[in-house]
Amino acid sequence: MGIIKTFILLFFSLIKISYSQQIVWMSLDEALRAQKIKPKKIIMDVYTKWCGPCRLLDKKTFGNPDVSRYISQNFYAVKFNAEGNSEFFFYDKKFSNPNYNPDRKGRNSTHDFTKFLGIRGYPTIVFFSEEGDPIIPLTGYFNVRQIEPYLKMIKRGDYAVFKDSDDIEKYIENFTYRFRQ
Repeated sequence: MGIIKTFILLFFSLIKISYSQQIVWMSLDEALRAQKIKPKKIIMDVYTKWCGPCRLLDKKTFGNPDVSRYISQNFYAVKFNAEGNSEFFFYDKKFSNPNYNPDRKGRNSTHDFTKFLGIRGYPTIVFFSEEGDPIIPLTGYFNVRQIEPYLKMIKRGDYAVFKDSDDIEKYIENFTYRFRQ
């Protein structure tokens, strides 16, 4: 009897673990290398340490089991500190934050890659194609309902046929939501 209870408990624990899968974040370098082995689009969370909406996006949106599972299955997920001191190459160009001050509390200098992407607000979610080309940025906090159509639009490649922002609005108006809030 004890073995059966243990088996049932283990079974339901595994279901819960797989259902509440957390996003495994990586660096942009790691994601670009992974793309060469298994092509997938990249979702990049561009954040700062002092940003309240960034923490809310992490907790409420990326912490949602439906969102985290979808991202984990369909994207390489990248966390990028827009004011951090990482160094890497993108398009054969070195990006860094030469004015980064490790002793500074709160805001720091903006990373060169943040400037390259044209990011002016936090958080910003940037999607990249399987070849590593930027597709679209989403600036600001997105809740579960707001982000779902974008995740699926980018994953499926639907964005490639849109002519303008009206097409995106029509897509979202006609979207069938599946994620739980």
